[in-house]
Amino acid sequence: MKKFAKIIILSLIIFSNVSAESNDSELNNLFKQLKKSENIKAIEIENKIWKIWMTHPSDDRRGYRLTELLAQGSLFINRRELSKAYGVFSQIILEDPKWAEAWNKRATVLYMLGRYEQSQNDINEVLKLEKRHFGALSGQGLVQTKLKNYKKAIESYEAVQKIHPSMQTPKVMIPRLKKLIEEQSI
Repeated sequence: MKKFAKIIILSLIIFSNVSAESNDSELNNLFKQLKKSENIKAIEIENKIWKIWMTHPSDDRRGYRLTELLAQGSLFINRRELSKAYGVFSQIILEDPKWAEAWNKRATVLYMLGRYEQSQNDINEVLKLEKRHFGALSGQGLVQTKLKNYKKAIESYEAVQKIHPSMQTPKVMIPRLKKLIEEQSI
């Protein structure tokens, strides 16, 4: 497991040499491609977007360190060490509150802890920084479902579909949520 963690951290460091400006340009291009792509091609594009999001946008020592911390926090999530993950992501947010992915990861932890309103607050921060964050929008759908705000959940998944039309989660969740709304009205 330690070898695997080192490989993840090293791969994230390698990708962190890209400047913020070229990230923005590349992301814009990838999002255009994502709208037109399906199936395997869409997954490839999605993975490229995630690599950019998970790499701190500055290519200096601080950026490398924050990228490493994000990877470490992600490993804590995978190990279900949620309080440790929460602490790591909170530390990153304190150091750079403009990095959307740190907020997104902490929102995930908060969701897993059952702290749905706090998770939604972090998702709001993600979406202020990156309105196309289909991961955060999908997470918002989950949060709003747990809060029984089914219409808001549907709106979140519809927003995901506009950004990432081939993503499967909205295709599954929207009909389920509509059925829940229908059952509530009976």
